[in-house]
Amino acid sequence: MESRLVRLEAVQAMLLEIGQLSASCTDITEFIGAVHRALGRIMYADNFYVALAERVDNTVRFVYFVDTVDQGPDPEERVALASPEQSPTAWVLMNAQPMSITAEQMHARNNGVNWGRGSIAEHWMGCPLFDQQHQVLGAIVIQSHLPQHTYSEEDEALFQLIANHVSNALQGLQSMDRLERAVQERTRALAREVAERRRAEQIQHALYQIAELSASAIETDALAASLHRIIGELMTARNFLIALTHPDSGELSVPYHADERDSYAPHQRFPLGAGLVSYVLQSRQAQLHDAGSVARLRAAGKIREPLGDTDIASWIGAPMLVNDKAYGVMVVQSYDPTIVYGKAELDLLAFIASHVAVAIARMQADRAIRKTKESLEKQNAALNQALTQLQEAQSELVRQEKLASLGQMVAGVAHEINTPLGICVTATSHLVQELKLTREELAAGAMTEDSLNAFFDVVDQSLRIMTTNTQRAASLVRSFKQVAVDQSSDDIRSFNLGAYLNEVLLSLQPKLKGRPVEVAIDCPKDLAMESFPGAVSQIVTNMVVNSLVHGFERDQRGRISIRARLDGGQVVFEYADDGAGMDADTLAKLFDPFFTTKRGSGGSGLGGHILYNLATGVLKGSLRAESSPGQGLRYHLRFPCKVARPQRLAA
Repeated sequence: MESRLVRLEAVQAMLLEIGQLSASCTDITEFIGAVHRALGRIMYADNFYVALAERVDNTVRFVYFVDTVDQGPDPEERVALASPEQSPTAWVLMNAQPMSITAEQMHARNNGVNWGRGSIAEHWMGCPLFDQQHQVLGAIVIQSHLPQHTYSEEDEALFQLIANHVSNALQGLQSMDRLERAVQERTRALAREVAERRRAEQIQHALYQIAELSASAIETDALAASLHRIIGELMTARNFLIALTHPDSGELSVPYHADERDSYAPHQRFPLGAGLVSYVLQSRQAQLHDAGSVARLRAAGKIREPLGDTDIASWIGAPMLVNDKAYGVMVVQSYDPTIVYGKAELDLLAFIASHVAVAIARMQADRAIRKTKESLEKQNAALNQALTQLQEAQSELVRQEKLASLGQMVAGVAHEINTPLGICVTATSHLVQELKLTREELAAGAMTEDSLNAFFDVVDQSLRIMTTNTQRAASLVRSFKQVAVDQSSDDIRSFNLGAYLNEVLLSLQPKLKGRPVEVAIDCPKDLAMESFPGAVSQIVTNMVVNSLVHGFERDQRGRISIRARLDGGQVVFEYADDGAGMDADTLAKLFDPFFTTKRGSGGSGLGGHILYNLATGVLKGSLRAESSPGQGLRYHLRFPCKVARPQRLAA
């Protein structure tokens, strides 16, 4: 009797400990391990495990497994749930009932065939774990491989009681575990996204450098060295080679190479049709090879005399083609088995090679021109200088176009401010003159009540004129200041769309002044955004200026309507004018860079292109246009009301 009381006290202490653990533990494995240790104090528990069910994919995870004979699966591994006839654990889970079975009963049940994955236990006990809706969470199992250690009915009852308490604790822990898993998965996804963005930024920067190189007239050697540096920023390229074709002699030359094993004399020539480079030129396609594929090509007779060391781990080559004319091949290779290139690197090299081919074609054409016009050296120098200036102007044109409207706004606002300030100066001068006359009248003793009241009337009228015009000037300055700051800044801030549209239109008054064009805004007063106001300002400015320049004649009456509304988390922005419109061919080129129908009248052809990039790029939205001759032009935009602020990553 005394031993039973001692055991009951131990059971009571264990249940109390389970309750305390459920409140303090945050890790399921740690909690179950503590339960295992406590269970071992009241019964034989050298072999113990807990399996949790994953209802989504009908699998189980053995989150805790201790056994003196068998090795359990990895706690993170999801094991397909067997049928009740295949496993006692599955029987408990599927039938939602406890089971206690001995080795003899197990043999009798399955005709001597092993039941389950592990060794047959001398005594096996399992209980289901339930949630509050009495749905099965998993199973808790204790077993013995020793004949001297079996479980009594009292042990079974105690084990079921303990299973109920573990069930209650596991509900909260499993929810927390799933939440932590979701957070970890989201964290990994964000890390991948950040890595992809960084990779995209690197590629974008590299392509920009290549574009600059292709627009400049540098020598082949300098171009190749710069390309090696640029490609080395995108992939491991310790071994790099550029081969150029010479159709007149049927040979290849290597103006630049960097190789860990082989060396070539500068501009050394090789016969065409012997090695991998020639094979790439013949196929007109980028190629990815290793030592095995090179050996197969040699065996098939497709290459005869490979140049250099053929003991390569990975090799990629891309032809430099312009209109199917081959200018050469770019090659990147690796001797290190840990550095192996794939399709992504192959596609990137092929893309770069196409741009380099354009640059080489331009340089070859330049050399031919210089050779045939040596007698016109001075004229060529002037032309080259003009060409250089043109290239520099072209590279700056997009940026200047964005600032052009801001400069025009400055001039227009300055002109507008000049009028109210001029009125204020006139009123001040008049008031000074009246004050002088009044003082003289007062000094002469000729002041009358009527003359004093007349002076007061002049003062009152002058002050009202000055107040009205200074307020008008202040309003223009305030609107111009906000719009100018936004157009020159790429920051995200909160703003009211309706009020901001009115400020933008106020800054455009110098352009609208004197034009019989009515602009109407229909926007909810409470439409608040957290986005890029500079992009919104530039879009509206480009739309209005486009309508004034292309849609309406100077004295033509017209109407521009701007409507905005909120649709879920998206802003639906519609702009329409009733101007001249355009035909289908012109509409198809509306957003193309450098396309304009008024090239000689100040149009740069970048307004629509910038508008489209701002709407789809900066604002993360969509843009389409509709028009037909005589029916005006309509823009339909959709963009998020709130743009996520970029995360600051710790260094």
